[in-house]
Amino acid sequence: MTIEEFAYDHPDRDVAAFKRAVANKLIYAVGKDPFAASQDDWLNATALAVRDQLVERWMATTRASYAQDLKRVYYLSMEFLIGRTFTNALLALELQDIVKQALADFGVDIAALAEREPDAALGNGGLGRLAACFLDSMATLGVPGFGYGIRYEYGMFRQKIVDGQQVETPDYWLTRGNPWEFQRPEVTYRVRFGGHVQRREDASGSGAADWVDTHDVLAVAYDTIIPGYGTQATNTLRLWSARATEEIDLSAFNRGNYMQAVESKNHSENVSRVLYPDDSTASGRELRLHQEYFFVSASVQDLLRRYLRTHKTFDKLPEKVSIHLNDTHPVLAVPELMRLLLDEHGLEWDEAWAQTQKVFSYTNHTLMHEALETWPVEMMGRILPRHLQIIYEMNARFLALVAQKAGDDVELPRRLSLVDEVGERRVRMAYIAVLASHSINGVSGLHSELMKQSIFADFNKIFPERFNNKTNGVTPRRWLAQANPPLAALLDQRIGRGWRRDLTQLQALRPMAQQAPFVRAFRHAKRENKLRLANWIEQNMGLEIDTDAMFDVQVKRIHEYKRQLLNVLHVVSRYQRIVAAHESGQVSDLVPRVVVFAGKAASAYHAAKQVIRLINDVAAVVNNDPRVGKLLKVVFLPNYSVSLAEIIMPAADLSEQISTAGTEASGTGNMKFALNGALTIGTLDGANVEMKENVGDENIFIFGHTTPEVADIRTSGYQPRSHYEADPELRGVLDAIRDGAFSPGEPSRYQGIYDTLVNWGDQYLLLADYASYVATQARVDALYRDADAWTRMAILNVAGMGAFSSDRTIAEYAHQIWNTKPVLLT
Repeated sequence: MTIEEFAYDHPDRDVAAFKRAVANKLIYAVGKDPFAASQDDWLNATALAVRDQLVERWMATTRASYAQDLKRVYYLSMEFLIGRTFTNALLALELQDIVKQALADFGVDIAALAEREPDAALGNGGLGRLAACFLDSMATLGVPGFGYGIRYEYGMFRQKIVDGQQVETPDYWLTRGNPWEFQRPEVTYRVRFGGHVQRREDASGSGAADWVDTHDVLAVAYDTIIPGYGTQATNTLRLWSARATEEIDLSAFNRGNYMQAVESKNHSENVSRVLYPDDSTASGRELRLHQEYFFVSASVQDLLRRYLRTHKTFDKLPEKVSIHLNDTHPVLAVPELMRLLLDEHGLEWDEAWAQTQKVFSYTNHTLMHEALETWPVEMMGRILPRHLQIIYEMNARFLALVAQKAGDDVELPRRLSLVDEVGERRVRMAYIAVLASHSINGVSGLHSELMKQSIFADFNKIFPERFNNKTNGVTPRRWLAQANPPLAALLDQRIGRGWRRDLTQLQALRPMAQQAPFVRAFRHAKRENKLRLANWIEQNMGLEIDTDAMFDVQVKRIHEYKRQLLNVLHVVSRYQRIVAAHESGQVSDLVPRVVVFAGKAASAYHAAKQVIRLINDVAAVVNNDPRVGKLLKVVFLPNYSVSLAEIIMPAADLSEQISTAGTEASGTGNMKFALNGALTIGTLDGANVEMKENVGDENIFIFGHTTPEVADIRTSGYQPRSHYEADPELRGVLDAIRDGAFSPGEPSRYQGIYDTLVNWGDQYLLLADYASYVATQARVDALYRDADAWTRMAILNVAGMGAFSSDRTIAEYAHQIWNTKPVLLT
C-alpha cells in the first residue's frame, strides 16, 4: 500500500474546520465537556489541533529525506531552550488569525491561553537558546536534521527571590502534560555504566572488547516537531528520558521492603530529572557525567540504526551523517561512536577512527581554561571503563604523531595530551573534540581568532585547516515577528514581510531613519512595548515604573565575567549623585532610568548569588528613597525565561553587553536587543565587535579596555586598589557597599564583594573599566535627551542587523562544515 492509498482526514485551515478540530480534540482527546473545560483543557485541545497541521509536513519531510538519501545533521546539545511552542507553531503555520477567530467563537481568549503554556524547561542560557534558533533555521532552510538532547523533568530550577536571595525550586513544567511531544516507546536504547572490560580473544589487533557486568538504564525517545517558516519542511527534536530496566524489585516488595523495591528505579531515572545538577558535590558531578553519556549513547545508537536502514556497510557514513557537538557536553559521543564501530560492528581501529574524524564537527563556546570541561580519570574509569580505554588508545596514537612534529619543543606532547597529568589526572574533553573533528569553529570573529591563539594554539599549528568562524545569529521569527508585534507590523507596512526569511532586507530602513513620520511610528512601537513590560512588572511585582524613563536592561546568566556587578556599581553611583543633588538643593541632571536585571545563578555559585542579593538590596533602598522619585528604579525580574525575554527585549532602550573583553564567546542577547531597537553599551567583546562594524561606530556605545589591553594589564601586575584610591566616586560606591549602606541589618554582608574587587585581584577588571563605563553612560544620557536622535540611531541599529540571522549562520554550517543539501518537497 502506498501513502496515496492510505485514507485519512486532512486538516483544513479555515475557521470552521479549525473550530471543529478543536471541539473534537477537547471532547475525544482531552475528555472534557466544553462547559466544564478549564483554560488548560482548551490550551491542550487547541495545541493538539495545531499539531495536526504539522504532522503531514513532518511525515512528508521524513519520506523525502529517505527517498533522496540525504545527508542528515545530528545536532547534539545538553540544552534546547525552545520556550513556548504554541505561539511559535502558529507563527510558522501563519495560523494566528484563524485560530484567534476560532477560539473567540468559543468565548476563549487566545492571548490568555498562550500565557498558560509553561516554557519548556530544557535549557538555561545562551547555549540552549542558540540551539533552539539553529533548529528553527535548519527547518526553515530545509537542512535535514535532528536535535538530540535530554527530556529534563524539572529543568534547571524555578528561581524565586525570597528576602532578596535566589531560592531554587523544581520547575514542574510537565505537570499538565506536553501536547507537543510524541512518546516513542518503541525507540528505546540500553545505556550502560560501570562494570569492567574483557578483551576479546579473537580481537587480533582490532581493539574490540566486551563491556560486561554493567548497570543499565533505558533511554526512551520523545519527539517534538520543529517547523520551518515559509516552507513545508520540518525537523525533529528528539529528547531522551531515562527509565529503569525493571520498574520494581518484586521480591523486595513482597518482603515488605518498599523503599528498596523502587530504589533502583529512582536511581536510574535521576539521570533525566534536572539540568546541570549541583556539581559542588561528588555525587552531583557523577550524575552530570552520567547525563552526558546517557544522551550521547542513545543518540549515537539511534543515528547508526537510522543509517543502517538504508546502508549495509559504513563506507558511506561520512557522506550521510554529520554529528555536531554543541560545546563539550556531548564529546563522549566520540568514544561512544568508536566503541560501537569497534565492539558492536567489527570495524578495525584505523577504519573506525577515519570515519569518526570525518563525521564530527565541534563548536567551542568559551575561551576560559577553567570552563573547559574535564573529568577525573578515576571517575571516568569507574563509570565508563571502556571509553577510558578508547581515549587512552586515541591519545597514544595521537602523541606518537605529535612526537614526530615536536622538534625541540619537548613540552608539546604534554600540552596536547588528551589526559592532563598535572595533579589529579583528568580527561580533557575539548581536546578530544578538536582531535576527532574535521571542523572546529568559534562563534564570533574575535572569539575564533582568540581560540586559535590561546586555548587551542598548539592544535592550530598541527591542524590549521580545521579551525574556522561561524558568527552566531538569532531567528527573526521568534525574536522580532513573535516577540515584537508592534515593530513587526510597522516593518511589514514599510518594507513588506520578506525580512522574516531574509533579514538583510532590513537595510531598507536606513533612509527611513531620516523620515520624521517613520521615526515617530518607530518610537510609538517602542512605547507600546515599554508599556507592556511596565504592566507586567506592576502586576507581578507591585512596582510602578515610568515608561518615559530610559529602560536600561541587562538580562543573561549571572556570572562574574558578564559583570552584572559593574552595572550595579554604576547604579549606586547614580543613586549617590541623585541624593547629593537633592541634599544640596539642586536638581539632578541625570536622565530618569529603570535599570532591569534578570538571570539565574548556578545553585552552587556563591559569588553570583551574592550579586543577585546585592541587586535586590540596592533596589530595596533606591526604590523606597523619596529623594529619588522617578529618577531611578531598579528591578530584578525573577525566573528569567524565553517567554519573559520576549517581553523584556522589545521594551529595552539600552542593552548592557559589558563582559570583560576576551571572555564572551559571542553573545546572542546583544543581537536580540539591537534587532528590537535597543542601543548597545558594551565592550569590544564577542559579537559586539561585528555588531559595531554592521551598525556603524557612531551608533553603538563602546567603552573599556580591549582584549590586548586586558592581557597587558594582567601581565604587568594589575593593582585594582590604585583605581579605588584614585577615583573618589568609585571609592564612595565601594565603601557604601562594604559598610552596609544597602544591608543595614548585616553591615558586613558584602565585605567579600569589596575584597574581591579591591584586595583580591579583581579578576574581571571591573575597577579598571569603571571610569570609562561611567563616562560612556554620560554620553548615553546626553543622547537620550534628544528623542529623535536616539530613535534615528535605534532605527539604524535595526537596519544593520541583517547579518545576524541564524539563517545565515546555518547556511554557512550547511555549506562549509556539514556539506549537506536541503530536502526537496513537492
